[in-house]
Amino acid sequence: MRIEETAVPDAYRITPRLLPDERGSFHESYRYDVLAAETGHSFLPRQVNYSVSSRNTVRGLHGVSIPPGQAKLVSCVRGVVLDVVVDVRVGSPTFGRHDCTVLDARSGRGVYVAEGLAHGFVALTDDTCISYLCSTEYVPGTQLDLRAFDPDLGLPWSKWLTGDPLLSEKDAHAITVAEATERGMLPSYEQCQEFYAAAVRTPA
Repeated sequence: MRIEETAVPDAYRITPRLLPDERGSFHESYRYDVLAAETGHSFLPRQVNYSVSSRNTVRGLHGVSIPPGQAKLVSCVRGVVLDVVVDVRVGSPTFGRHDCTVLDARSGRGVYVAEGLAHGFVALTDDTCISYLCSTEYVPGTQLDLRAFDPDLGLPWSKWLTGDPLLSEKDAHAITVAEATERGMLPSYEQCQEFYAAAVRTPA
């Protein structure tokens, strides 16, 4: 597999090596040792989630406060999505920067999203299914929800939507990055770097 850092540091695009034959194909979507060696991140999944969405559904932007933090390996197991990662670590040299990856079941491509980053996607087909391998179990009250259509972020949703966006009530009323910063809800870049280093020293 090929692992490359995206425009958002600590988010990585993973492209597997497909082994095709007359029946179809096979690929490894994740290897602990390879990801750790290439990125320096220790990622041992503790929970697996699936999300099924209709076309034009926008989910996110979501993150988890630190602690407990939550890293994710996101892949599309059916359909196609535009996956978006945003750096919301206060003090980061790339604060507010985003990166986009088209994920689909055929390519097997995935995105690793480290703790402290915000994540979202828009479904480009009906009955799209996304898989999340998560580094921690869900802890109520730790979810960070940010406005996907925050004008300060300028995310390219409109270029991919073919109709009105479908949003949950929670996502439709999420706060902006500026509001989250003002309320002290976002992690600091330094805090995240310390968190990553501790996770490598003491893998779960």
